[in-house]
Amino acid sequence: MGPYYISALVQLLGPVRAVTGAAARLRGERVIGSGPRAGERIPVQVDSHVSGVLEHTSGALSTLTTSFDGVATTAAPIEVHGETGTLAVPDPNHFDGVVRHFALGGTEWRTLEPSAGYVGGGRGVGLLDFVRAGEPRAGGALGLHVLDIMTALLRAADEGRRITLTTSVERPAPVPLTPAEAWQTGETRWSGRP
Repeated sequence: MGPYYISALVQLLGPVRAVTGAAARLRGERVIGSGPRAGERIPVQVDSHVSGVLEHTSGALSTLTTSFDGVATTAAPIEVHGETGTLAVPDPNHFDGVVRHFALGGTEWRTLEPSAGYVGGGRGVGLLDFVRAGEPRAGGALGLHVLDIMTALLRAADEGRRITLTTSVERPAPVPLTPAEAWQTGETRWSGRP
């Protein structure tokens, strides 16, 4: 699941220049929860809880926690904290969802209306976006950078030090701000360019 979340962080905050991390293994054995081997006990041979700090070239910091050891959480998959408020964005693995905003000085979360044309798009929206935009938002350079972030984070945890990344990537173009109806009705006024 890490690539979904780290790709989303690079989309939101730009490339990462360095990472620090820590990792642990809660148990030496676990039970497979689903699939044809469900119920089978297997040894845990890798760290199953990894936390880290990603230093983005923009100056932003991301705190990342990935874990197979948690039973449940109430935390949003991604929260962005800024000077004037906090955004809670939906799970990047679901390709849709509610964006919530809590303004500085506010009293409650407010749901933001969709401002791009991907309401209810699901997984297939990436291919259509690529065809219409003419360039990938998640191409090979982004994939390599995300892999570099993940492996550097594990290395930082193992070696107990800050790791400077060897890759970078241009921050992918944002999804165009267009009325959601253009996507849902398939109208061609959606240009694919910001």
